[in-house]
Amino acid sequence: MRLLLRMRFRSDQITHWIKLSSAYRQSKHPPPMADVHEPLVRRKRKKVLVDYLVRFRWILVIFVVLPISSLIYFNIFLGDMWSAMKSEKKRQKQHDENVQKVVKRLKQRNPKKDGLVCTARKPWIAVGMRNVDYKRARHFEVDLSSFRNILEIDKERMVAKVEPLVNMGQISRATCPMNLALAVVAELDDLTVGGLINGYGIEGSSHLYGLFSDTVVAMEVVLADGRVVRATKDNEYSDLFYGIPWSQGTLGFLVSAEIKLIPIKEYMKLTYTPVKGSLKEIAQAYADSFAPRDGDPAKVPDFVEGMVYTESEGVMMTGVYASKEEAKKKGNKINCVGWWFKPWFYQHAQTALKRGEFVEYIPTREYYHRHTRCLYWEGKLILPFGDQFWFRFLLGWLMPPKVSLLKATQGEAIRNYYHDNHVIQDMLVPLYKVGDALEFVHREMEVYPLWLCPHRLYKLPVKTMVYPEPGFEHQHRQGDTSYAQMFTDVGVYYAPAAVLRGEEFNGTEAVHRLEQWLIENHSYQPQYAVSELNEKDFWRMFDASHYEHCRRRYGAVGTFMSVYYKSKKGRKTEKEVQEAEAAILEPAYADEA
Repeated sequence: MRLLLRMRFRSDQITHWIKLSSAYRQSKHPPPMADVHEPLVRRKRKKVLVDYLVRFRWILVIFVVLPISSLIYFNIFLGDMWSAMKSEKKRQKQHDENVQKVVKRLKQRNPKKDGLVCTARKPWIAVGMRNVDYKRARHFEVDLSSFRNILEIDKERMVAKVEPLVNMGQISRATCPMNLALAVVAELDDLTVGGLINGYGIEGSSHLYGLFSDTVVAMEVVLADGRVVRATKDNEYSDLFYGIPWSQGTLGFLVSAEIKLIPIKEYMKLTYTPVKGSLKEIAQAYADSFAPRDGDPAKVPDFVEGMVYTESEGVMMTGVYASKEEAKKKGNKINCVGWWFKPWFYQHAQTALKRGEFVEYIPTREYYHRHTRCLYWEGKLILPFGDQFWFRFLLGWLMPPKVSLLKATQGEAIRNYYHDNHVIQDMLVPLYKVGDALEFVHREMEVYPLWLCPHRLYKLPVKTMVYPEPGFEHQHRQGDTSYAQMFTDVGVYYAPAAVLRGEEFNGTEAVHRLEQWLIENHSYQPQYAVSELNEKDFWRMFDASHYEHCRRRYGAVGTFMSVYYKSKKGRKTEKEVQEAEAAILEPAYADEA
């Protein structure tokens, strides 16, 4: 980032921060938050071979990854079109046949000889930086690759029934022409329904509808013993319905889901509002953009997100659906951000810092996927010149590179380099603590831009793995209601400024401190991120009670790996997995103080 590379410390601060940095290294503890508002100055780092491999990785990306990615995307598109041409009856018949194949495969497993059950998907295919080294241990594979069809769009019930490998690009392409959309449409095209339900999914509409899993009406699940059940919030499998989100597929195989649809219009009227001030002031402006202090529902937008570009500058964006007639009125500006030659969205939004507040109309589907082409701002690291006009005009149509291919071609050395010198984290924090979270990230990691996206965390009938703060409904804080606490995703995706300046940066220690901060502030870390949590801290962050109830009731123990061991960093051996399953009667969270 040019802004980060231009950052300089004032001469009267340098001596002060060198002393603090020296003291920090000697004590191995960070200075108190109350006394520190600037990042530490670190020693220069010696370059090694992997630095040059990363620096010139763009050669491999341009000549190998991008062409192959475009062919894969085209092949997927043809498959989606072929599926759409089939009748709903035929798609449902194929679905039922595929479900029976999964049931048959599970019944072939010998628990005494075969390993734990997992999907046959290759480890590098998953979107996200989380290790999937659990597949290196002995395991029993079940192929779910055929579950990639939209089964039904029910306009009367306002529900879409889809299989777990249907992705966001596929479903928005089918629903938007009908002026319908999922209530929560995650930004990146490649994100799948199964991943968003079993894990974590958010969008700019989550301040109204909650997380992606909160918009699910029903789930069809194949259990460990081969039973096929339909779980809803009010039937006999309601505990399973509430247990699956965040479980990472460790309770059973999700084979279809019915998801809430909402009516939409053709355009998004988007207002870009620049904000300048301290990080606390930026956080307050962000809260004010979608949670009016007077509680007037008419002031709540349909979509909201914020981007923080430096420790003193940010842009808040609020959107409301608009009709084609309104968008095309004289004087209104239409911006088709989806065209390949257009500026990357985060850079376009940044112009508000110089232009001042402005309004434009974006075609709704293009708005949904505004961050896909540049992978938020990660594209700048992958292709340093990818944002230049000449590249966008000539090769922008090949973007984005497929994340799975980037992972498949990076090798062990580059993978470890990214873990140590790169940050891919999301911090799910209560809205009133966003300012503190921004200051923490600035001090510990100094990563910009930062992404802000609010979401409701509902007070559910059972205490699931993630839950609001106890008694939040009595505090009457901004954005909260009697039935949900407003949280925010603080997205931290980029190389820290210390790395860009050629200084030392210990990613493992930084992530560990981030995770401890989250635990202490009743906040969460999505499991697709690289985690340094040990088992006890994992269950300090998440609540295990309902999850373990479901594990036992539905026979997952001894069949599926537990969610902690599935998301744990590092390689898993068969012995370690067996010991983890054997120790389930005395889980790590049991001795929590």
